Amino acid sequence: MSNQTTVSTFLLWGFSSFPDLQALLFVLIFFSHLTILAANVSIMVAIKLNHNLHNPMYFFLCGLSFSETCTTMVIIPRMLVDLLSVSKTISLPECATQMFFFFGLGGNNCFTMAAMSYDRYTAIHNPLHYAIRMSHKICAQLMVASWMVGFLISLSIVNIVFNLSFCDSNIIQHFFCDFLPVVSLACNYTSYHEMLISFLSAFVLVGSFILIMISYIFIGSVIMKMPSTKGRYKAFSTCSSHLTVVSIHYGFAGFVYLRPKYEDSFSEDMLMAVTYTVLTPLLNPIVYSLRNKEMQVALRKIVSNANRFLLHRVNKRTENT
Repeated sequence: MSNQTTVSTFLLWGFSSFPDLQALLFVLIFFSHLTILAANVSIMVAIKLNHNLHNPMYFFLCGLSFSETCTTMVIIPRMLVDLLSVSKTISLPECATQMFFFFGLGGNNCFTMAAMSYDRYTAIHNPLHYAIRMSHKICAQLMVASWMVGFLISLSIVNIVFNLSFCDSNIIQHFFCDFLPVVSLACNYTSYHEMLISFLSAFVLVGSFILIMISYIFIGSVIMKMPSTKGRYKAFSTCSSHLTVVSIHYGFAGFVYLRPKYEDSFSEDMLMAVTYTVLTPLLNPIVYSLRNKEMQVALRKIVSNANRFLLHRVNKRTENT
């Protein structure tokens, strides 16, 4: 922290502009959060327990579900508390910690999706050597690299932001410590800082998106060379869920972090942020569940086993009474 910093706490203004809607927002976001947790945990458990899903594609999907679950835990519980409380203050260390984990996990999500696209290219381009090229060791290395790059970029952004001086207003026009509303409160925020943060943000979003597009260009080239229509459809269907998730994730994130900024744009950014902090983690498991027969079978087995367990417990308790 800079010694010139005079602001010790921030006020997360967020939805305070809509006092009449806060109770409704709390209910909607609370149940959305429960659904996110249930859906992502179900996917992780299904992948863990079903040996048919022990392959690279589901390994990365499990990692993505875990990362998105952690992302929502960083943002949503605090948002729910603020919707019900009068005091919405957050200290500088708490704000920096929230920002660090949010952008670290967000960067990890981006590069995990890039690894998933490379996995799909390898499976379609050279299926005979797929097990060798996407071994458990290589998948683990790609996953670790995604986490490391994501959190290193996040650490760099947080270091830039919280070495600025905050000596005027302490009202953050957002429901969490996003870097754009925070740096707007700094007294010494210059074009140099803006350029650094923009470069780091673009490195994560644009860099990972370019990697994904390169993989899909090669995937498209391979699919077009397939002789049968059935073969082309089958190959493309293995990528459809991932393409849908990529479109949702990068569409929302790109709108907030890459579009040109203008005065009083924080309200739009805040409303859009609701989509990628609540809606995106909710849609991703739904997309993979609805468009993937193997995942549907695994989830049905979990539900069936859970029902059997509950029925057994009820019968046992009835016998004891």
